[in-house]
Amino acid sequence: MTYRKLFNYVCVARPAVSVLKWKDNVFLSVPLVLGVRNVFTNSSEGNAGFKPAKVAVVTKTTRCEFEQQRYRYSGLSEQDLKQLLAMKGSSYSGLLERHSIHTKNVEHIVDSLRKEGIEVRLVKRGEYNEEIVQWADAIVSAGGDGTMLLVASKVMDRFKPVVGVNTDPERSEGHLCLPVRYTSSFPEALQKLQRGEFRWQWRHRSRIYLEGTGINLTPVDLHEQQMSLEQHSKAHRISMNSSHKSGETSGPHLLPVRALNEVFIGESLSSRANYKSYKPRFTFSLHRASYYEISVDDGPWEKQKSSGVNVCTGTGSKAWSCNINKLAFQAVEDVLKIGNKLARLNLTLDKEQIEKVTEEYNESLVFNPEEPKMFFSVREPIVNRVFSSSRQRGFTTKVCVRSRCWDACMVVDGGTSFEFNDGALATIQMNEDDALLTVVLE
Repeated sequence: MTYRKLFNYVCVARPAVSVLKWKDNVFLSVPLVLGVRNVFTNSSEGNAGFKPAKVAVVTKTTRCEFEQQRYRYSGLSEQDLKQLLAMKGSSYSGLLERHSIHTKNVEHIVDSLRKEGIEVRLVKRGEYNEEIVQWADAIVSAGGDGTMLLVASKVMDRFKPVVGVNTDPERSEGHLCLPVRYTSSFPEALQKLQRGEFRWQWRHRSRIYLEGTGINLTPVDLHEQQMSLEQHSKAHRISMNSSHKSGETSGPHLLPVRALNEVFIGESLSSRANYKSYKPRFTFSLHRASYYEISVDDGPWEKQKSSGVNVCTGTGSKAWSCNINKLAFQAVEDVLKIGNKLARLNLTLDKEQIEKVTEEYNESLVFNPEEPKMFFSVREPIVNRVFSSSRQRGFTTKVCVRSRCWDACMVVDGGTSFEFNDGALATIQMNEDDALLTVVLE
């Protein structure tokens, strides 16, 4: 038997199903524990096929739906809405067209599942909850990366498969979704899943422990809300009334969310109106940096001021983290020229060489979603005789941040916000049990 056949050979073990995986010239037994769902079938090739009995399809809120909901209670007619959108530079007919494309692709997904005898529940993202997660054998995210992040946020079972389908490939990147060709040919994807012609991928996620004085364990959901700073702060104050009283010390508490992309900690706004002049109704803004203490991998604590701290996973390393840290061609060119001059070298720096250096550095910021490690970034650190930043970025397995902020938040995957003010301590790390089960189709 060749190693390629052994790679997918399924052997029964207790209490799990294991797969022999070829790595570094050695076969490793990788636990699956997936048979307990009764959603696996035997294919002709001997691979474990996947056919769930019940699937929840969670759909995004399109821009068209959002605008309609936003002005529903304002007494606006459809014509008023068209005029308002035109004033903002948006086309109502264009939004309807994108909504129609999304709806058509969602119907295609649902019909394809039902034709295979699979029970389907179609759920709007605002209706998505833990009960839906418990009911389903698998969950399909029908939208873009934002919808995928929302779906993943409520899945705590590492053996509950989540599949993303990009329902508007022309307008959405869909990095976390299946290849875009399966949007219009979803039955082909289902057939490959049933025949076992795919690879399971466990995307590691971060977990967060929160402790300290005056902490607030109640999250504010940002997925369905477009809030101003005042509304955001009010939402946190409301949840604070039903949470811990100010001055109490508690924890550590494991928060009920997992970060698939990243955790960001910082002041709610980097600039805000803090002072009023003597002139009536005139205000001006000052930069408010995030003030905190940080420890990386149980190292020494360091006082810092910056625009915030980002801690990402391998999945998130291609997203915000990469944009925070990547270098532009111009910056690399300038640095190489200075190095060439200081070292008194006579190197010819052509465009191709500079592009190669730029590309290699930027690629070093991205790592495999299945690697159990994180990457932290300190955004725009302030360095002086009081505050330092010995490490502005780097790989890590544990990050601790103690807040000294006045109006800060800890935001998970851009969708769930926790109050994070003076006295709060967050510990961000990984646990293998938090991995999210997804599929890879060629």
